[in-house]
This record gives sequence, C-alpha cells and structure tokens, in this order.
Amino acid sequence: MFNRSRRNLASWFTLAMGSILIVFAAVVYYLEVIDQLEELDRLLYKKTSVMAANVKSELYKGEQQVDLEHVPLLGSKVQPLPDSQLMYARWYDAQKQLVQFFGVTPSDDRLLVPGGFDTIKTNNQRIWLRQVTLPVYQDNLLIGYLQVAMPMDSTENALASFRLILAISVPITLSVIAVTGWWLGGMAMQPIRHSYDHLQRFTADASHELRSPLSAIISNSQYGLLSKSSDPEAQRQRFQKIFDIAKSMSSLVNNLLFLARYQGRLPTESLQEVDLTSLLKQVIDEYVTQPEAQHINLIFKLPANSVNVLGDKLLLHQAVVNILSNACKYTPNSGQVQLQLYTQSRWAVIQVTDNGIGIPETDLPYIFERFYRVDKKRSRKTGGFGLGLAITQQIIQSHGGEIRVKSAVGQGSTFQIFLPLTSKGLGIGC
Repeated sequence: MFNRSRRNLASWFTLAMGSILIVFAAVVYYLEVIDQLEELDRLLYKKTSVMAANVKSELYKGEQQVDLEHVPLLGSKVQPLPDSQLMYARWYDAQKQLVQFFGVTPSDDRLLVPGGFDTIKTNNQRIWLRQVTLPVYQDNLLIGYLQVAMPMDSTENALASFRLILAISVPITLSVIAVTGWWLGGMAMQPIRHSYDHLQRFTADASHELRSPLSAIISNSQYGLLSKSSDPEAQRQRFQKIFDIAKSMSSLVNNLLFLARYQGRLPTESLQEVDLTSLLKQVIDEYVTQPEAQHINLIFKLPANSVNVLGDKLLLHQAVVNILSNACKYTPNSGQVQLQLYTQSRWAVIQVTDNGIGIPETDLPYIFERFYRVDKKRSRKTGGFGLGLAITQQIIQSHGGEIRVKSAVGQGSTFQIFLPLTSKGLGIGC
C-alpha cells in the first residue's frame, strides 16, 4: 500500500513538474526565436539603411530620376558591402515596378508586399530567407522601395544548437525530477507509515489487553454456571474476581478513550490559569494517605509564591499523579521520592525524583509509547497497562510543554515536566 502510494505521489509530482518544465522550455525557446529574429532584423535593417542612404533622386531633363550608381550591389560605381551575406537586392520605383536588382531573379516585376519584414523560402525549399522591404523618401517624397534579403543560416544554426541543449537537458531534468519525486514521496509517507504502524501496534496491544480479561470473565462465568457447588464463599470469590477484572477493563477502556480524545493542542477557550503550587499541595494531601505511599519517604519542595500556567487543572492533576504513582510503585521500602516545583527561564518545572529500581538505557526511548512496559511481569502485578506515561506525555504536549526523563538502573529516575509560564508566573524564583 505504501509503495503504491509512494509511486502515485512520485508520478503526480513528476507529471506536474515535468509539465511545468516543458512549458517553461517551450517559452524559453519561443523567446530565443524572437531574440534571434530581432538580432537578424537589426543586422538586415542596418545593411539596408546603408544602401538606402546612397539612393539619390535628381532632376534630369525636367524629370526626376533615381540614381542607383552609388548604391552597393545595385550600382556599378560602389563595391559591394564587405561580408554582406545578402542573397538579393531589388529597387522598385514609386509605382512598385522593378527597376534594378542584384542576385536571385524575382518571380514578378511588381512589388507585392506593402513593406516591413518577411520570412520566405527559396524556390528549392531548402533555404530560409529574411526579407525587408524599406520605403525610401527624399525631401518627404516617396522615391521608391528597396528590398533586401539575407539567408537565415546563422539563426537556424543557433536555434538548432539551442534545441539540442533543450533536447539533452529536459530529459535529464525530468529524470532528476522523477528521482526527487520518489525520494520526496518516501519522505512524505514516513509520518503516515509511522502512524499506520503505531495504529497497528496500538490495535494489537489493545486487543491483547482486552482479550485476557474477557477470557477470564468468560471462564469464571462458565465455571459458575456449570458448577454445582453450594459454597457461598467460593461463589463470592468468583464474583469478586469477575468484578475486579471488569473494573480493570473499565479503567483500560477509559484510558484508551482518553488517548483518543485529547489529540493535539487543547483549545484556548478550555484553558484557565492554574496555580501549580496550589495544585501540587492538593496532590500531596491526597497522595500521602494512599497505600502505595506508606512504605517510602515522601519529600516535597514547593515555592512560597504562586507559579501560574494556562491549562486544564484536572488533566494536569492526573499527569502529576501518574508520575508520582510510578515513582512510588517502583521505589523499594524505605526509599525516597521527592516532588519539587521551580521555574526555569519561561518554564515551570515539576520534578519527581526517586531512588528506585531505575529504567534501563535501552528502554528509555520507548517508555512513553502506549502499552510499553519495561518489566511486563512487574507491571501486571501492580495492575498497570503501560498507558500511564503515554497519557502523561499527551497531557503535557497538549499544554504546549514537554516531559523529560533521566534514569539509571539501580540508582532511580528523574522525571521533569516543563510547562510554559503565564505573564503572571514569570519572575517567580524556585
């Protein structure tokens, strides 16, 4: 599926960029053609203007006569223009009748074009010519038309070279675009692949976690239905086991719903100013009476002033309790757990430190993944599903913060929760 999607992305990218490239190449070639023609026209006009400047109309025996003797190519008294490259030159009188010419013999004695530049072919259809027809005036009176043409060999050669460059560069560029599209498609598919793999792993883990308690409920129920024992204590224990399993499943489902519900940042309208000092005091008052906190030494270091952040009080309460609960569960008897609150730059930092069993370095990158357990046997014994840290991380990230952990096996762990301070909370020391 991913390879097919990657191919589709690469194909559409190549098609889109290739179309743009081809259109761009066509426009560039069109502009090059215009530029080459304009350059040829300037050269042709310059040569024609030099010839036209030598045309004179004089009064002879009461009539105006045009003297072409001093015109290059047309006249006999002037040498041809150096390196003229002209195919022909023709002079037409004011009535557009051919008077004199040089080079290719015209097919008609009468001027058929009004003036300006034209591109024409010779009779053998092999040579393209650029022709200009220039009206010549003397004392504001039209005395005739000068028509000159020169071959387009240099222009055609330049355009042929340019076409060759395009013919080589465009396919190479298309190949580079295709490779780039394949690479970009792979990069674009990585988050989707990661999400898909994560969803598959999450679904498999959730199914596994739900399958075990469901099987236990079914087996206990079937045993109760088939058993003919009249011992009320045995029946009570069986119902108690079903109740405990159902309660555990309810907790798991609630956690799964929580993870599905709180994706991304929390909406601004749902946030309110929360005093973390007051919140942590409340957590302490509630937690010191819990059974799991009775075997360890709890230490609390809170500032005297308020430390304010924007957030959801209940969610932040749950995040702190999850971290504190883990610290107490995995700290041996007579161990120490410390809860501390301080500020660092523009952040409020909640730090939970313990001297418990610690977390192996190889497991640290994965402890915030859903259903991940460092020690599955110990986690099952303590009733965990491997969702507490995932929920905590999601809560903190939804508040625009982050959670960090440092740990070493046998030395304990330190969890730090960073939350952005409000303007009111800035400047509060630890």
